[in-house]
Amino acid sequence: MGSRTAPGFDALAKRPYADVLIVGGGINGLATFRDLAMQGVDVALVERDDFISGASAASSHMIHGGIRYLENGEFRLVHEAVTERNALLRIAPHYVRPLQTTIPIFSTFSGVLSAPLRFLRHGGGAHTERGAALIKIGLVIYDSFSRGGGRVPRHAFRGRKRSLQELPALNPDVKYTATYWDASLHDPERLAIDVLRDGRRAGGDQARAANYTAAVGVQDGRVVLRDMVSGEDLPFAASVVINASGPWTDLTNLALGDPTSYMGGTKGSHIVLDNPELLAATGGRELFFENADGRIVLIYPLKGRVLVGTTDLEHHMGDPIVCTEDEVDYFVDLIGQVLPAIGVDRSQIVYRFSGVRPLPGHGDLAPGFVSRDYRVEAAPLVGGDATVLSLVGGKWTTFRASAEHLADRALELLARPRRRSTKGVAIGGGSGFPTTERARQQWIAGHADGLPPARVATLLDRYGTVAADLVAAIIDDADDVALVHTPGYSSAELRHLALTEDAVHLDDLLMRRTSIAFVGGATEDAVGEIAAVVAPVLGWDAAHTAAEVERAIAKVHAADPSWAEASATSR
Repeated sequence: MGSRTAPGFDALAKRPYADVLIVGGGINGLATFRDLAMQGVDVALVERDDFISGASAASSHMIHGGIRYLENGEFRLVHEAVTERNALLRIAPHYVRPLQTTIPIFSTFSGVLSAPLRFLRHGGGAHTERGAALIKIGLVIYDSFSRGGGRVPRHAFRGRKRSLQELPALNPDVKYTATYWDASLHDPERLAIDVLRDGRRAGGDQARAANYTAAVGVQDGRVVLRDMVSGEDLPFAASVVINASGPWTDLTNLALGDPTSYMGGTKGSHIVLDNPELLAATGGRELFFENADGRIVLIYPLKGRVLVGTTDLEHHMGDPIVCTEDEVDYFVDLIGQVLPAIGVDRSQIVYRFSGVRPLPGHGDLAPGFVSRDYRVEAAPLVGGDATVLSLVGGKWTTFRASAEHLADRALELLARPRRRSTKGVAIGGGSGFPTTERARQQWIAGHADGLPPARVATLLDRYGTVAADLVAAIIDDADDVALVHTPGYSSAELRHLALTEDAVHLDDLLMRRTSIAFVGGATEDAVGEIAAVVAPVLGWDAAHTAAEVERAIAKVHAADPSWAEASATSR
């Protein structure tokens, strides 16, 4: 099939056993890997595609307590999520930062009587708009969960006049705005790579992880792992198998010989717009509001672009996961409801992405009312002595807590004590990250030997204190040049990422090791330029490089069915 580029599979093949095998390299699987490695457990992780390429790559880029989950009665989850949000602001300040969020409100008392009925019926009954009184009650409860260690300011209400002074482009029919604070997650994929790196450093040779490696069956009580690049199969033994494959959990269990029906995920899509007028209209804050159909949606300024989402649609895992034209129409319409004077059209979309939430099966329950909490299901591995722990549910915000829960279950099965908690332990480039302007300037000055301070500042923003490794690599690379079609990046930076962060394909770099695709920077010229830069260090010949360019462009546009149609027509 092909030659292997990443070293992860080889490390598994040299020693085909571990105490714990984790299947799934999304944020929950990676965080569990990190936790177990910190306990000294011999742990291995495999991911069928690239790390953090599934559901975890389709987030709304937020770390939030989930104010709307209060309406579902999920008080435990909201309390845990707010606690974890506050903690992530401390332990991952390079990627998790306070986010001012404003809710436009168009009625006063609507929903006060119907909300308790929706709570009791778990989403049943006709939708009624949430008014100011109901939102005020929710925000008071939400603020209460931050007491004793809160990291963000409390909420504030504004009347129509003050609201329009602060956000002049708002629909003039607005009656109030409510502003509260959650947290933004600037680079989800990079935070996940930091979590992976931490696990490997904590566990050394006893913490192994391989992307493009799938669990495809069971043989003599061992899980059969397949290298998705070379096609090689490897029976792998473990005492505990953790299924953290998100919305694919039932499919993974089926491959392991145990058909389950735990999951009932819903699809959520987003678009990224390059629209300076819309960006300015947000006033630098997220607009988080109720669409006419009752769905909570967002308009979110990020990286000089505007992220708009999200939908909540039933989805069968056998169907393509794409952002349809109907969903785009939905997004354009919701922008018009809140910011009616701002013109938006499809030509301004620079990126689309779509994913399936790892929600539990929910029967006839409306998608918006399905629990966002998580649980762990245990079952014996078919034909073996191992126990399979399946994670059902899970969110970006609570990844550390759910990983701790999974790790504790594994430690219990292994009859091993927990050595240490992951609470308060800095993640990756968040360790020593300067959180004041003075400290930031000192860090930059201390690492600018050989590079311009502005370049060091850019690297610090991208990678946190891990930027020190990038600075050293760039200085040591005599062939480093600025990229023509990808401003702000250089050849040495991308070569370093390719060599040290398990890149197997070009799209790994464009979509997950950098935000080049997210901001619309993965043009044909840029993709070709980047491929030429990394081809020598990844061992690609001319034919392989050309194939990677074609694959990368297709992957960047995979969630856009209109692009696929246009591409097919042009052939």
